[in-house]
Amino acid sequence: MNHDIMLIGPACRDENIDYDGTVVRGVGGAVFFCSFAVRAAEADVFSAVKINAEDADITDAFETDAGHICILPSEKTTLMRNTYTTPTRETRKAECLAQSDPVLPSEIPDVPAGIFHLAGLLYGDFPPELITALAKKGKVSADIQGFLRHNENGAMNFHDWDRKREFLPYFDFLKTDAAEAKILTGTENRAEAARMLYDWGAKEIVITHNTEVLAYDGEKIYTCPITARNLSGRTGRGDTTMGAYLGCRAKGLSVQESLQFATACVSLKMEKPGPVRASRAEVYAYMKEFE
Repeated sequence: MNHDIMLIGPACRDENIDYDGTVVRGVGGAVFFCSFAVRAAEADVFSAVKINAEDADITDAFETDAGHICILPSEKTTLMRNTYTTPTRETRKAECLAQSDPVLPSEIPDVPAGIFHLAGLLYGDFPPELITALAKKGKVSADIQGFLRHNENGAMNFHDWDRKREFLPYFDFLKTDAAEAKILTGTENRAEAARMLYDWGAKEIVITHNTEVLAYDGEKIYTCPITARNLSGRTGRGDTTMGAYLGCRAKGLSVQESLQFATACVSLKMEKPGPVRASRAEVYAYMKEFE
């Protein structure tokens, strides 16, 4: 079977502590939230999930069949704790209590896909040789979080990627958030940052922000506002955005159409904790509410 997208990366056990002290535990990780968003766009997705085999129950949370998911072996399963400090959930303290092993090129299943998305959580999830190996298989996409966010004795600290100029040209799609874009480029202007990342080799850039999502394909800057009516499902925002966007692009939608769908999808997702479980029709219905 040919899959539209293969998601690659660690799933994790999440512990989310809200600003009021409420604790919610569950499965998380970019590969997890992305998988539901890709399906919302009605694209076919295969998830290659890096976890310890003893935590195989995590794969049940993906709500898919054995033909669309596999476990990549790891000594540990990533364990994350997010402590939100404000009602807007825009500021949080992120801690890593355990980190999975790197994903090796030899571990990638021999499953054909049009796009290979590196859905990482931490620096070290993906060695450089994995990027070049995937580029020989198909289009490569990446969430820059997996190259900037470092686990430093449990503390989560962001540092610029010293090999960005070398590897950005391998990325057909690149997702960052506004803060990560500033770390990479030095500018808070998201449109300017997108242009810089394109000039450095990334072919299509998506930058998320709490007010809007921006996309740039080297020709035009596109933006679309976030319309969520509440923020109870803040965790997984960027992952949902990129999963929906990639799903649409894989199905042949334009940059603008993909951005509009992805922004509506994440707005809908943010109104309820957990991954987005909306159908494509439900996302389009949500879009019509805000026309």
